[in-house]
Amino acid sequence: MVNSVAERAALDSVWVTRCPVPAASGVACAKGWMAEAFGQQGIAVKRVHELGLNLVASDPENQARHLFREGGNIQALAARALGAPTRVIGLTWIDERQAIMVRPDVGVMDPAGLKGLRFALPGYGRTHGESIARGMALHGIKSALALGGLTLEDVQLIEVPAPPVEQASVAGMRRLWLGLEWLAAGRVDAVYVKGAAGAEAAQRLGLETGIDLDAYPSRLARVNNGTPRPIVVHQHMIDHHPGLVECFLEQSLRAADWAAGNPGELKDIIAQETLSGRDGVEAAYRNNFHRALHPDLSEERVGMLKIQAQFLWLHGFLEAPVDVGAWVCADPLRTVLERRSALAASF
Repeated sequence: MVNSVAERAALDSVWVTRCPVPAASGVACAKGWMAEAFGQQGIAVKRVHELGLNLVASDPENQARHLFREGGNIQALAARALGAPTRVIGLTWIDERQAIMVRPDVGVMDPAGLKGLRFALPGYGRTHGESIARGMALHGIKSALALGGLTLEDVQLIEVPAPPVEQASVAGMRRLWLGLEWLAAGRVDAVYVKGAAGAEAAQRLGLETGIDLDAYPSRLARVNNGTPRPIVVHQHMIDHHPGLVECFLEQSLRAADWAAGNPGELKDIIAQETLSGRDGVEAAYRNNFHRALHPDLSEERVGMLKIQAQFLWLHGFLEAPVDVGAWVCADPLRTVLERRSALAASF
């Protein structure tokens, strides 16, 4: 809800990024609930695709102040390291098929068997925030090796070209996993992949899962760009439009509640959001993921984001270290959860 008439008059639009990932906010947009809730207050909801760290409105500074972003943490952390006045108002954890892919003749592996293999490592992007493919691959490889008591020094890292920075598209998502082409051609021995597009690309090339990181009980093996995934908003929104921040979270929680009971329809929405087919969604999102879209700021999730931030800093993906504790702003989500709890108790 909006706090005052003056607040409504000062703002006529908010922006919601459309990252090709499963997100409760994306589901709420797809169902029309974000547009409805904000529209009742005279505010339009506009969805924008990300291009690196750049925004695409005619007035990017204005857009940045009124932007909600639920997406990968590499870009969000890179922006924060550069001084962006953003705050984390929620974190989600959705296991989305992280795996080490190999050729069919290799098959399922023990992590210790990764020693000596040639791993594809995407090149750096133009900026730290655009080096998403490299950051994901390096952390995924490191995590897989750790399961076998190995380190990055135990394997060869073969540089493959960085994927181009481009508007999100089906073809663009395939280009994100160029290393799979090298794997199929025998130029490398293993490739880290994540998500529906990666699963589809691997299936198309006839590759198989050597190590399924989702199969290991410890979430530490899966800390990466999308795990945990932060919901980020500009400090301006918290200071001047706290009611709108709460509205965004309310609709996201509503969508997460709906998703928990509608897995079939959810998969169709996720296929559209992730720019993949239904088969890719089936392969990437398992283990009752439809019940896991609710954002929270639990100690566990914040701790996992700290691990990711430290990894990115140590491996040169951030301009400066990020104080994750200071980045988190728990008040909006706490207010919304308390209101939902009180409403439920009244029935």
